[in-house]
Amino acid sequence: MTTQTPPLAFVIAGSEATGGAGIQVDLKTFQELGVYGVGTLTCIVSFDPKNGWGHRFVPVDPQVIADQFEAATATHDLDVVKIGMLGTPATIDVVGKALASRPWRHVVLDPVLICKGQEPGAALDTDNALREQVLPQATVVTPNLFEAKTLAGMDTIESVDDLVEAAKKIHARLDTSAGPRYVVAKGGVELAGPDAVDVLFDGEDVTVYSAPKVGEERVSGAGCTFAAAITAELTKGADVKAAVQTAKDMVTQGIQARVTANTPFATVWQGAYAG
Repeated sequence: MTTQTPPLAFVIAGSEATGGAGIQVDLKTFQELGVYGVGTLTCIVSFDPKNGWGHRFVPVDPQVIADQFEAATATHDLDVVKIGMLGTPATIDVVGKALASRPWRHVVLDPVLICKGQEPGAALDTDNALREQVLPQATVVTPNLFEAKTLAGMDTIESVDDLVEAAKKIHARLDTSAGPRYVVAKGGVELAGPDAVDVLFDGEDVTVYSAPKVGEERVSGAGCTFAAAITAELTKGADVKAAVQTAKDMVTQGIQARVTANTPFATVWQGAYAG
């Protein structure tokens, strides 16, 4: 019997019922990397197989979110947290205030800007609230290509140089007075070229991570796995550059071993990681 406490990581995110995204992916990723996961649920997303696998989106009541946060942080000494799907301004408000109520060693933000189950006006309100209330508190931000364009205010990102420019623009919006901040802009399969390229900007230096693309189709859960892996590695004491490399390797291997289903998309298999 061992009495040693494992590394603890916290995630605040939505549920995705098929297991291919959201908090299900976050907790699986934590487990594969040897980290004990603690979670607070913000919303429930269910794909609709009768309507083109569109998103059905149900937010969790803000008070219930606050209650979960209170229980989790009272139970465990948590200092690294991943923020995933939030979904409404009310959710962002309660999560933003909860984050600000205590110190964090790292806040990893996967800035999910749009849920396909939302009306465009509601989505815009959510995007603005996320930028104002949560983005400034993040120490690591992991936007995909669409999110990077939106957060950077750029019309297009067509090259690695454009991706670097977007990372720098996003970094300029972060609260660097509170310490170092990092932006990982992900090119994925949508950036032209044979390689999946991500760039890390720390305010001074740019680090480029590259691996051959595994097909040309997006795979569900890649972004969640990537941010969760960074969170887990930071929890264990890795620096950000090393954490991003581990995340890159895990996602690449997970896409190579992706899980196919009746959906029109496959999902990352976290258990394939051999690190």
